[in-house]
Amino acid sequence: MRKARLYRSAAVLAMIAAPATAQDLRGAAANQPKDATQEASPNTADIVVTATRRSERLSNVPIAVSAFGQAALQNSGATDIRQMTQIAPSLLVSSTGSEANASARIRGVGTVGDNPGLESSVAVFIDGIYRSRTGSGLNDLGEVERIEVLRGPQGTLSGRNSSAGAISIYTKLPEFKFGGMGEVSYGNYDMVRVQGALTGPVIKDLLAFRIDGVASKRDGFLKDVINNTDFNDRQRYFVRGQLLFTITPDLAVRFIGDYTRRDEKCCGAVYADTREKVDPTPGVAGDYAISAANPITGILRSLGAVLPSDGDPYNRRIAQTAGRAYSNLTTDGGVSMRVRWNLGATQLTSLTAYREYKSAGAGDMDYSNVDLVYRPDDGNNYRQFKVFSHESRFSGTILDNKLDWLIGGYYAHEDLALVDNLHFGGQYGAFAACRAVLSINPTAALRNAANPGCLSAVGRGALTAGIGATAVAGLDRLSTINNVGSLRDVYRQTSENFAFFTHNIYRLTDRLNVTLGLRYTNEHKTLAAGFNNNNTVCPAQQSALRPLLASSNAALRSVAGGIITLSCIGNSSEALSRLALGDQIREGQLTGTGVLSWKPLDSTLLYASYARGYKAGGYNLDRSDLSETVLTTPAASSVRNLRFDHETVNAYELGLKYTSRQFTANVAAFRSEFTNFQLNTFNGTSYIVQNIGGCDKPLNGADRDNSTATGACTGKVGKGLVTQGVELEVGMYPTPDVTINLGYTLADAKYARNLVGSKSGEPLSAALFLLPGAQMSNAPKHTVTSSVSWTPAIGGNGMSALFYVDGRMTSDYNTGSDLFVEKMQDGFFLMNARIGLRGDEQRWAIELWAQNLLDTNYQQVAFTAPFQGAGSQAQVQAFGSPSFATANSLFTSFLGEPRTYGLTLRTRF
Repeated sequence: MRKARLYRSAAVLAMIAAPATAQDLRGAAANQPKDATQEASPNTADIVVTATRRSERLSNVPIAVSAFGQAALQNSGATDIRQMTQIAPSLLVSSTGSEANASARIRGVGTVGDNPGLESSVAVFIDGIYRSRTGSGLNDLGEVERIEVLRGPQGTLSGRNSSAGAISIYTKLPEFKFGGMGEVSYGNYDMVRVQGALTGPVIKDLLAFRIDGVASKRDGFLKDVINNTDFNDRQRYFVRGQLLFTITPDLAVRFIGDYTRRDEKCCGAVYADTREKVDPTPGVAGDYAISAANPITGILRSLGAVLPSDGDPYNRRIAQTAGRAYSNLTTDGGVSMRVRWNLGATQLTSLTAYREYKSAGAGDMDYSNVDLVYRPDDGNNYRQFKVFSHESRFSGTILDNKLDWLIGGYYAHEDLALVDNLHFGGQYGAFAACRAVLSINPTAALRNAANPGCLSAVGRGALTAGIGATAVAGLDRLSTINNVGSLRDVYRQTSENFAFFTHNIYRLTDRLNVTLGLRYTNEHKTLAAGFNNNNTVCPAQQSALRPLLASSNAALRSVAGGIITLSCIGNSSEALSRLALGDQIREGQLTGTGVLSWKPLDSTLLYASYARGYKAGGYNLDRSDLSETVLTTPAASSVRNLRFDHETVNAYELGLKYTSRQFTANVAAFRSEFTNFQLNTFNGTSYIVQNIGGCDKPLNGADRDNSTATGACTGKVGKGLVTQGVELEVGMYPTPDVTINLGYTLADAKYARNLVGSKSGEPLSAALFLLPGAQMSNAPKHTVTSSVSWTPAIGGNGMSALFYVDGRMTSDYNTGSDLFVEKMQDGFFLMNARIGLRGDEQRWAIELWAQNLLDTNYQQVAFTAPFQGAGSQAQVQAFGSPSFATANSLFTSFLGEPRTYGLTLRTRF
């Protein structure tokens, strides 16, 4: 009780001392300079957060939220949200083909893949403004006040809703006292990072400013042995300017403008598994054997391939096609205005923002030096978002402060442009023809990559006699597909979203509260798409080989289908240039939350909650999903195949929070049931999006067979993914200069059995046959984090030392949405460390640091190398001959960062 009275007294003093915080400006911790309610605490559980849009101590918030202040982020070396995963056990952030294509997961659940048509299941907010995709959070952030990770569905407290959780980043505010900071770091890989900030008054007690800037560069972690250059480098800068007006004691306005530029060669991939798997005993399920050699690598080498990471992916050596350098220029910027206005007993909070984001993606898309597929650097490949948003919230207390109410509205208009120019490379035709010949007859003597159709003289004679002149002519045409494809495909998606929400806390007694929240969301999306493609071979193949598709000879049908597929893969066809697509979807959804919280003691909080979350449906912005096969050209009506449905979740949680001066503990038991879970995956020939659901009637194994035509649900479709488990966060503070934090997450994130691919009950894609009953991808079942900080005083002049170490240990998990075993990541442990000296009030500091101190090898995401073979070990084991007598796919991987280390000098004034 004494501590509670102290906090209340401090809050009253703050209202008197700081005009901008008069009448308890809600969320002041995120929107006003530090006041008495936010002074540093010896206990991290007492950090002030605004997770409920009310300034509250973390230990008093009846939801699962982790909060990290500036010191914790600085010690761990976290300059973006991906590095923050080291100290947040329920969070995992990974990136794939570009740093712009990041994906965040909370409790094992997040958006899979980098298709911009899918919104993130984990929303990212920076200073209250929603960022359209998670990749924006991988920017340098400048000085940060704190980061909050909210776990579970969100939507009744702020503008944008999310189905799995939210990451809220709050940057430092302008202050009316002149000050600033400067920092410079140098590390291995020739890393240089410079950061600075300046703040102070413009007009005393009326207008303050702040400017933050960061510039960094670093050599890449991968060495390209063909082009003699490095990949996955870093070249970026960031600037943010702010103005804070305290117009009256009851009215404050904050303006923010920021801009980020990243010009980096990212991201290269290594070969992780190049072995061919075969069925050694046809008719006996479950076994497989490794071939002495993979003919796919043989074909690649016959075309000049160098596979420098074959057998040793962590030598970090790659080979890219000469001259096909990546061009990943990303710009991100915007302006926002935040208003907080006390209108008597009511407070208005208003946030208005406009942002533009553009990321280019030119480069070698097959990750080898054989020229198979690429995106030329001609300005016709990028994704661009232009977003206007406005949010208003009114809040206050009534009924003698028993009811703490909040109502709000939100509007957003987003214009998304995806422009693509994916080309077949100069050696695609020869490689594809050789693949086709291999599938017809594996005898190496029949192939010659230098000849039309990849046929040796012996091979031409043998295949003409075996499959006929028409099919052989198809092989000849296939070998001519070089340097053709999309010149400029354009997808334009417009989204208009409005919502109304309310979040209300009623105090039944001094210790017992009930919270009720509701939200209605209305989403309207329109799609317009057009194509410009010069692959004339595709329609020629479809026409010439059509008679073979109707043949009574199954082998001929298979040969013809295979040749057409390789000629038109991904619906790359000149005929598509005459196709204009247009469509729209509208949907509305009511969601909400209910929480019962009880404080039996001042030190203890118990709560139980339910929440229903929602993520909007949309469009798969990939022409490959226009049709199930490429045997014919899609029609305008095929645009409906690009649709996917909205995702919903029912979430249940029980929690306990305990806090004392020397010990804190937060425990949460959770269960989240996802229906129509949006899953983006590569099915062997195209990128598809399915809504994963569970059928209430047995499918008798039809969801685990090798057919996409079987396994439709004739009953009701319900939850398809359930994540449940326990989270534990413990803080120990034995002395004022020692802090120990421990975290553990058990996330049993499993797909249901009897899976289907849409809410209407369409069959699950055959490529996803491993999903029923399995743990979700990128969802380690066990994660343990820990950190220890010791800051002993040195002498009596205010100098102190810093000794810091943190660790993150994860159990095994699969990194591929199809769960192929080649994409498995074994459990691993990462450690960061930092030691240093700091002056009085940290006016200066010198620190030595290391990230991934033990140089642990691990991968972010493994994937099937584009076009380079077909089939997985799992398919050989499950199905075997004849469909999968062999599996010769090559698998590539985006690796995690190796050990980095360096020196940082910092000053504050």
